[in-house]
Amino acid sequence: MITQEQPTFREQLGVLEKTGKRHWIFPKKPQGFYTNLRKIFAFLLLAILFGMPFIKINGHPFFLLNFIERKFIIFGQAFFPQDFFLLALLLVSFVVFIALFTVVFGRLFCGWACPQTIFLEMVFRQVEYWIEGDASAQKRLAESSWTREKILKKTLKHAIFLMLSFVFISTFASYIVGIDRLKEIFTGSFSENWVAWLVIGVFTGAFYAVFAFIREIVCIVICPYGRMQGVLLDSNSIVVAYDFVRGEPRGKMKKGDATPKGDCIDCKLCVQVCPTGIDIRNGTQLECVNCTACIDACDEVMEKIDKPKGLIRYDSMNGIKTGKKFRVTGRMIGYSVVLTILLGIMATALAVRKDVQINIMRTPGMLYQEVGTNKDTVSNLYNATLVNKTFNTQKIRLELAEGQIGKIQWVATSQELVLQPQEVRKITFFVQIPKSSITASTMKVKIKAFNTETQKTLYNTETSFLAPAE
Repeated sequence: MITQEQPTFREQLGVLEKTGKRHWIFPKKPQGFYTNLRKIFAFLLLAILFGMPFIKINGHPFFLLNFIERKFIIFGQAFFPQDFFLLALLLVSFVVFIALFTVVFGRLFCGWACPQTIFLEMVFRQVEYWIEGDASAQKRLAESSWTREKILKKTLKHAIFLMLSFVFISTFASYIVGIDRLKEIFTGSFSENWVAWLVIGVFTGAFYAVFAFIREIVCIVICPYGRMQGVLLDSNSIVVAYDFVRGEPRGKMKKGDATPKGDCIDCKLCVQVCPTGIDIRNGTQLECVNCTACIDACDEVMEKIDKPKGLIRYDSMNGIKTGKKFRVTGRMIGYSVVLTILLGIMATALAVRKDVQINIMRTPGMLYQEVGTNKDTVSNLYNATLVNKTFNTQKIRLELAEGQIGKIQWVATSQELVLQPQEVRKITFFVQIPKSSITASTMKVKIKAFNTETQKTLYNTETSFLAPAE
């Protein structure tokens, strides 16, 4: 609802003055039921973030995204670039999930689980409150001249910010290179690890800049998710909303005033605690991250004036207008069906995923060769890439599948290949088939790979074979 006090709130970002200058936001420290829940949830997420690099299964990381060496371990399972289609499915599923989640719950992820919000509100701002005080004290300090007290407080705050940035970036680095490699970087010679130190230093500086200076601009301007909600939200989406039916007309409570008023006493505490500087009473806005700070502030006021809580609450626009409870819409069902199908495809792909993957191609530019004393055998040269997707050594042998006459002859290696854990190996071999068994000038041959110790078939594939025309 647009008020006379702020008729152009949708035309100007809350982080900008009318002159275009940056408007620094000093949010009042929130407290209440939802704030306490968010702190507990943030603590759990931070514990997972810092604890997961130390979790290992059979000596291997539980979670690793090594883009440098193109090795990925997710929940203890190794993945390779050859599994890119699984990553694509995962990303598409994630986008559909975000769309479905936003349609139903609005920007709930931003306020409760987004790393930007958790790091800023639950870590960096808490340091700020501890050193500089609440919003009014911070504002006075910012506007004051550079006294000894201000220099000490600002120096201490930014020193801690830099230290925290280094800790967070180091933690993220452990997800890329592994905790063991990170220990080697920190304890080893600087001259041998200067590139790693340079990368960590650059990203530490960027991380510090984001949480010391850029802050809520990330949510309002940089992050695309805030823009997405404009097309994903509808009147049935659950968002942090002000009940204008109950709250309007707002106004101060005055003794003897017979003018009918709503429950909102216009204390503006909901504005003072907002980390993006908006007035939630103006309705759903781009800047709102659904952090619930305004809910806690309003509920505290409602308790003091003996009014029911929930003037600001989680609800839909239709729920506020009509008083009806949440209902499932066709759009929600559609997204849910698509998401279920995608997750089903991904689950099936993971279930049939092989321990060893083999990609075989005829060597480019090579024709067939006629070999043997009477040239009674046709030979084709092939290149193969073998990927061991497990943490176990695989002793592999290649053979033509059952029912096919011929043999495989490896080049410059024995007929048994020892593939180390997570190893990617390139080999070259010949497929030789007697002319009497050839049925066409271009035919298909089936090749299988099996473990010589367990005799378990690891992979089956098919490739083309060229032979003389009859």
